[in-house]
Amino acid sequence: MVLDGNQPASVQAAAEALARGELLGLPTETVYGLAADADNDAAVAQIFAAKGRPSNHPLIVHVADSAAITRYAKEVPLFAQQLIDAFWPGPLTVILPRLAQAAVASTGGQDSVGLRCPAHPVAHAVLAACQRLAPPVWGVSAPSANKFGRVSPTTAQHVAAEFGDDLLVLDGGACAVGIESTIVDCTRGMPVLLRPGAITRADIERACGLRPLSKEELPAHTPRASGTLLAHYAPNAKVRLMDAKQLQSALDVLGPDARHIALYHRAPLTTASRHIVQRTMPGDALAAARELFGTLRDLDALGVKLIWIETPPGSPDWEGVYDRLQRAAAA
Repeated sequence: MVLDGNQPASVQAAAEALARGELLGLPTETVYGLAADADNDAAVAQIFAAKGRPSNHPLIVHVADSAAITRYAKEVPLFAQQLIDAFWPGPLTVILPRLAQAAVASTGGQDSVGLRCPAHPVAHAVLAACQRLAPPVWGVSAPSANKFGRVSPTTAQHVAAEFGDDLLVLDGGACAVGIESTIVDCTRGMPVLLRPGAITRADIERACGLRPLSKEELPAHTPRASGTLLAHYAPNAKVRLMDAKQLQSALDVLGPDARHIALYHRAPLTTASRHIVQRTMPGDALAAARELFGTLRDLDALGVKLIWIETPPGSPDWEGVYDRLQRAAAA
């Protein structure tokens, strides 16, 4: 069932559903999440079951404000606090040392916890309503609301199509960011970027004065984190990344009857086949991120078997989009 997330009655119904241990389709500025009370192990187990997600693959706990950090993390390094001050509410997840009894089922058996304060007004309203309940719900675990490894949802309709009418979904409109949050590990004395997103390496360094390391630079004891498996974010069609020259060469080989192929590209391309579907990728990284998952879902819905995508630019602002496409192509 899809409800208008801008209605106070819908927000209250969502908060009460979470308190009862039910699941919720929750809009955020990044993607829609499949939410449950982070401190209710049975409710969190439903997330893993509904998604088909391995139980050791941790979830991110969403909180209404930075004050809730003390319920989940036992310490916050100075540089982590600087990142929180700069980017919360917003598309940043910080991984912090976990309090012993906090959100156990959500953390995949690790002694760390990923925390985020979303900027979406509907998500914030739900989290605030949860805190006002008696007893309160202090945090909500919410991975992307899709089957594990598949394309993330960026509209309420995507979520409803994935899980059916039995799931309560709040409609908060299309997601403004469109790809999942940037994840920074803050458990090892320096920022380590585990998953790129709309907040870039340069943004992180400006906020805390430290250059974020890549996980390859500090591989020992790297926490497992959401969305970091080699294969992820994949449509049903097979994705292949190619530069513009490779794409044109591949098209030149195909005859006029070629079909079941979709192109997602920036450079001008020509094809002899009128059956090949073409979509233009925005030249701006933020705009490309915003429409990426929706485009992959739309192309899947057309029944194509192959999606050929022009490799994004190698500049830092495109790192989040490139990361998602690499993982989609590896599936």
